[in-house]
Amino acid sequence: MTQNDAINPDALKMFSFSIFSKLEGAVTAGMIHLGDRLGLYAAMASQRDGDTSASLAIRTELHERWVREWLHNQVAARIVSCDDLAAPQPVFRLSPEAIAVLATPNHPAYGMGMFHRLPQTMAALNDMPEAFKTGLGRDYDSHGPEGAVGIEKSFEPWNQNFLIPAVLPTMTGLREALENGAKVADIGCGAGGLSLLLGKTFPNSQITGFDISQFALERANARLQQDGLSNVTFHDPRVTPIETDGSYDFICTFDCIHDMTHPTEMMRTIRAALKDSGRWLLVDIKAHDTLELNVTKNPMASLLYGISVLSCMSSAMSTPDGEGLGTLGLSGSKAEHMAQQAGFSHFNRLDVDHSVNAFYEIRP
Repeated sequence: MTQNDAINPDALKMFSFSIFSKLEGAVTAGMIHLGDRLGLYAAMASQRDGDTSASLAIRTELHERWVREWLHNQVAARIVSCDDLAAPQPVFRLSPEAIAVLATPNHPAYGMGMFHRLPQTMAALNDMPEAFKTGLGRDYDSHGPEGAVGIEKSFEPWNQNFLIPAVLPTMTGLREALENGAKVADIGCGAGGLSLLLGKTFPNSQITGFDISQFALERANARLQQDGLSNVTFHDPRVTPIETDGSYDFICTFDCIHDMTHPTEMMRTIRAALKDSGRWLLVDIKAHDTLELNVTKNPMASLLYGISVLSCMSSAMSTPDGEGLGTLGLSGSKAEHMAQQAGFSHFNRLDVDHSVNAFYEIRP
């Protein structure tokens, strides 16, 4: 800074406020993680008349002083409601909307997945200086088993509620094919929720889930054993490769192509695996073609670019030759171009309403 670079005092205050509001958000995100992990939200959701800090501490078997300070953060952040902050023993409660987002795992708006894995995500900061120097990121298993659980909790609520009634009908004839019996691959299956849902709904179809995360596969196989399905299996494609003999009727990839080190190669693999009459359901983060559009059109762009550094792009750069798409790296036009290069000729954006993802039906 030179003498000619005069500082505007009002602009300085506003910039400082903006910077520290980011820190407030980060710290409050940590408090949301604690609320979920300690069962505080679940306990509050079951007490519609509200809780004092003392009653909540008793019901959760936690120390009242710590619970009280946590509640103060939550009400200050406008997450928890309180009718009378001046009362000697304030009563705190969750709104119906807060209960849906914070304490109802099967609700499509449930949002605790990323908060569940927040410690693991933020711990990646310790790896970032080396990644920035070498260019080499860390794969998803670097986030440990809780990272896999967090991904499961992030995406399954919506998928479990809407995949069958809202997504499949947009793909003409697919439901009938699955009912009659189809060969299906769920690539990037994670903890297996989507594969298991398809297996339960369409018992005549054979579903194979593929993932390279050992933590996710352990969870998927445990759930499979619990459900007792005989038409679903899970594999690591490095051990049991995806068959590229044109035998699959349907392949789906949910929120994983942008994380892959070699997405171009994967698209070629998908084309080789599909029958000429088959179709691929590509689901990935809504993204635009330029930084300008992402920043101006997506109010969550800063969050998504940050998550990309700590997780998605890190995974996509976890090999020396990783392509590094990142969270906002697969726009519709880029996906279409890559699919065409891989040998597909039909690319259609589906009319599916989702706050984060775009849905595409791709055919040979």
